[in-house]
Amino acid sequence: MVIIDGKKVANEIIQKIKQQTKELSSYDITPGLAVILVGDDTASRTYVNMKSERCKDVGIYSIVHEMPSSISQQKILDTINMMNQNENIDGILVQLPLPKHIDQNKILEAIKPSKDVDGFHPFNMGRLVANIDGFLPATPYGIMELFKRYDIELKGKNVCIVGASNIVGKPLASLMLNQFATVDICHIYTNDLKSHTLKADIVCVGAGVINLITEDMIKDETVVIDIGINKNKNGKLVGDVDFKNLSKKCSYITPVPGGVGPMTIAMLLKNTIKAAKINKGIK
Repeated sequence: MVIIDGKKVANEIIQKIKQQTKELSSYDITPGLAVILVGDDTASRTYVNMKSERCKDVGIYSIVHEMPSSISQQKILDTINMMNQNENIDGILVQLPLPKHIDQNKILEAIKPSKDVDGFHPFNMGRLVANIDGFLPATPYGIMELFKRYDIELKGKNVCIVGASNIVGKPLASLMLNQFATVDICHIYTNDLKSHTLKADIVCVGAGVINLITEDMIKDETVVIDIGINKNKNGKLVGDVDFKNLSKKCSYITPVPGGVGPMTIAMLLKNTIKAAKINKGIK
């Protein structure tokens, strides 16, 4: 059994990004990332702070627009429009979730596709499905990079993705289909989840439920990618799978923390560098 070290891979990517920002500085270019943070959600704020720190580490200019949860939708749209026109901003992302009175789709669609470093704009989602180059959502992008780094074959494999969100599950399914895997997507209304996971060579879980996947739900030598981030009753960060027992059966497994999480920020920064090159006309 191999524990996939997402932290190590992410750090390798970060080092390459540092080199790229140095190269861009020779053109007098500093990549810029703008984040919109609405409300006081602790997890969102922590994640945004981590993004800002990483940007500083690699030489990316970063600004956070903090807004109260009572903000109007129009004011968010006005801010996005301002950033769309700002030549110093190459990437724009809106930290999700948003308050219920805000139309999330309308907000995401307002971001200029060439600055959509989160990869959630319908333009980039469409390119992903069609297997055309664009911006990929950071978490699925990171997972695909881990498969690549660990030489985990996808072609012809049976994959079960547990969780059908627009942020992770659906784009991840499309990326795996593009690699010729056979993909089974499960969600909260799926009957007999175990019957789906038992058939899979690769199980990816991002449902936000502690110990959702147990040892009896996978076959021997399964590859397990745990995308979940939860806190147990002791305040410890855990994923969606029973890591201790699954690790006895699987061939590869990602830990929580230290698996998929670090990859998400690394791939976001990689998208930001790509956006800077596109927006500044550098090949």
